[in-house]
Amino acid sequence: MKLDTVCAFLDDFLRIKTFQDVSHNGLQVQNNGTVTKICLGVDATLPFFRCAVERGADCVIVHHGLSWGDSLARITGRNYDLVEFAVRNNLAVYGCHLPLDAHPVVGNNAQLAKLLGVRRVKPFYDYHGQLIGVKGDLNLSLEVLKKRIRTGISTKTVFCDFGKPVVRRIGIVSGGVGDGVEQAAVEKLDYYLSGEPSLIGYHAAEHYGINAAFAGHYPTETFGVKALAPEIRKKLRIKTEFIEFGISV
Repeated sequence: MKLDTVCAFLDDFLRIKTFQDVSHNGLQVQNNGTVTKICLGVDATLPFFRCAVERGADCVIVHHGLSWGDSLARITGRNYDLVEFAVRNNLAVYGCHLPLDAHPVVGNNAQLAKLLGVRRVKPFYDYHGQLIGVKGDLNLSLEVLKKRIRTGISTKTVFCDFGKPVVRRIGIVSGGVGDGVEQAAVEKLDYYLSGEPSLIGYHAAEHYGINAAFAGHYPTETFGVKALAPEIRKKLRIKTEFIEFGISV
């Protein structure tokens, strides 16, 4: 299949033009114009690229791509290694950051909500005028919810238990969004889940008397690329494979 066809589908399905983002979402490195297999992962790293090529991919889709702001103003050092490897190995690179966090079906936050059994899911967390997380209803004891997070996301989750023993309303923003605790408190949610542990988030949870959990940046952001893979297979009939290549933080 033509690379242009793949990118057109992804651009439309992920609604990348509707987001303002420091990531240059979309195609970041092209190949010879043909795609036969796509590997998906969280981070654009050299080990991930090598593994994708070894598995026969000529295109990768990553949540954290290569091109951020003016990050490629100079193609030197690590930038050179990544770009040179992709070009030499005919590997197209497609990055999708905020659109993959916010997507209502395959997004990281929608998938986390589905995993935890959240009901009546709505957009949440204003990031520069864009709602990138989700919120919704639960009716779980604090201990049952913590068990679901440990089992389904990460056993290394950092918990901040400062709120109610029963969780009825939860806000979720994947990645590194510790300051979301305050927005959760303002909206009278009684639980907040994000990725990277945050000292600011800890103090905010303690101050507002709200429960919070930080399950790791990488673990909370595998869900979007995993959910995107079957959509690509179904719509484009291209081989896809998720590659687990990250850390617990």
